[in-house]
Amino acid sequence: MGTLIMAGQLILALAILVSLHEWGHYIAARSFGIRVEKFYIFFDAWGTKLFSKKIGDTEWGIGWLPLGGYVKISGMIDESLDQDQMGSEPEAHEFRSKPAWQRLIVMVGGVTVNFVLGILIFSMALWHYGDTWLPTQAVNDAYGIVVTDFGKQAGLQSGDKLITVNGVAQEKFRDFANPAIVLKSDSLVFEIERDGEKVILPISEDLAKELLESKGQRLFNFRTLSKIDSVVRTSAVEAGLLKGDVLISLAGKEVKYYDQLQEVLPTQKGKTVQALALRASDTVALQLSLDTSGSIGVAIAQPTELMSQVQKTNYGFFESFPAGTKKGLSALGDNINAFGLMFKGKLDPVKSVSGPLGIAKIFGPTWDWQRFWEITGMLSFILAFMNLLPIPALDGGHVLFLLVEMLRGKPLPEKVMYYFQVVGMVILFALMGFIIFIDFFNAIFN
Repeated sequence: MGTLIMAGQLILALAILVSLHEWGHYIAARSFGIRVEKFYIFFDAWGTKLFSKKIGDTEWGIGWLPLGGYVKISGMIDESLDQDQMGSEPEAHEFRSKPAWQRLIVMVGGVTVNFVLGILIFSMALWHYGDTWLPTQAVNDAYGIVVTDFGKQAGLQSGDKLITVNGVAQEKFRDFANPAIVLKSDSLVFEIERDGEKVILPISEDLAKELLESKGQRLFNFRTLSKIDSVVRTSAVEAGLLKGDVLISLAGKEVKYYDQLQEVLPTQKGKTVQALALRASDTVALQLSLDTSGSIGVAIAQPTELMSQVQKTNYGFFESFPAGTKKGLSALGDNINAFGLMFKGKLDPVKSVSGPLGIAKIFGPTWDWQRFWEITGMLSFILAFMNLLPIPALDGGHVLFLLVEMLRGKPLPEKVMYYFQVVGMVILFALMGFIIFIDFFNAIFN
């Protein structure tokens, strides 16, 4: 079911983004009296379609391949590579008969819609849901951070308290923990408090690179107690564990914090061991039996002392637009920076790029509308950026041709444009094939 939900979210997001992108081209073309022969959401590859209906001069349809979509504009060399219509004299309703500035507007229409849509989605999400965040100070005042394997490699330790990153204090804990901070600087330096002393920790370039390529791994999270929320196994009940108890020792090892407990449990599989638990102000001695998987049969409680300090910033309708614009542009900037690092060879594309499978996983196995809209907004910006790349088969390629035409004072020969389009299609399909291969490779081996 989780897989179906992830796939459903991806297909819905693509349907929204692609249809509105192509609508941008369509409405711009029709505004200048240019005929649009086809409007397809998803590709009708090899002539196979799920639905089609001719309305006026336009065939509206849905293809079977949910990896994009297109509009076929009359009198334009596009991804269809249809040369037949180009052999006759230009007609008034054709793309090629219009001034260069009008054609340029048509070509940037889709990108413009995706850019505006991204801002609108982020803004409306902030207006409807607000912005929920955990203060860094609350984490520091509680138990500090718990580090991942990446964090351990960086020299961080569980219990550390965060002061600054690259010399800047972050009010919101997520801004400390977000791997995207690596994209914003050539170096990464944490200032932390450890055992009452300040420590400066520079993160190596190799580790920062590995962190980015890990797709979502973090250096740390907030630390929590080994506090019992519920007792789910009879043996744990018989041992005397109660809801609200805080385990502080197991088999002679300190387990006050949940990360400590997770480290000790696998070492005691199938054993009966001595334990100490803090119950109110009393310390209780217990004998706990672990099963062969290393479980004691309890559920750990959420850190209510932290969750009670979660802040929420609400936005009015008009306030949401500058905040949404800032948030959207920040997400776009992160992706552009990542692309630039791949282009420079500082990031491995095989580890960094996500195709349909990778993107579907980002949505998650449960349907969360807030997460759905935030990811869709980010994808809208990414789609706008990718379409502006100067590859002939993309909008950016057509924009490049038009800019050259405007500089030359005359269009490039149609045969030249045709062959550039063919090359662009080859490049585009090669990139798509490469990304899909990476997707399946990572799904199988990672």
